Amino acid sequence: MKELEELYKDIQPKIYSFFYVKTLDQNTAEDLTHDTFYEAMKGFNSFAGKSTIQTWLFSIANNLLKKYYRSKKYRKKLVETLSKEDKKTNSLEEELMIKERSGKLLEQINQLDSLSKEIVTYRIYGELSFKEIGELIGKSENYTRVAYHRAKLKLQKEMEGFHG
Repeated sequence: MKELEELYKDIQPKIYSFFYVKTLDQNTAEDLTHDTFYEAMKGFNSFAGKSTIQTWLFSIANNLLKKYYRSKKYRKKLVETLSKEDKKTNSLEEELMIKERSGKLLEQINQLDSLSKEIVTYRIYGELSFKEIGELIGKSENYTRVAYHRAKLKLQKEMEGFHG
């Protein structure tokens, strides 16, 4: 049991970060993180050991995220967010401050194509190995390594544009 607690302390922040990057909402990220570990505890007997526990937990997290995206709760939140965006009449200065606070890197990650975004998110926020990422997305370890490297170079180039 103590080993499980240590594992939870190590992996929980990675799962939370994964959800936060995907939803940009702290409460949703916390709920989905909790649900991931709840599902893992319920289904621990079904863990066959074909992957690491971390990979298994991220596959549960990924499935819960897909379920969340299909839910009415997500659609309602999206509509609310979009309607707030329409009503915004902030000054240019306020808009720049908001943009600054939202995090330039996160902004750039969200500009990537969906597969690159997935790989970068798993690698940076999930701290998964290229092998584990490959298992989750159905690609080879080498493919994920190369795709990550290309995405990283693109992000670095975009981030340099903010400084110059």
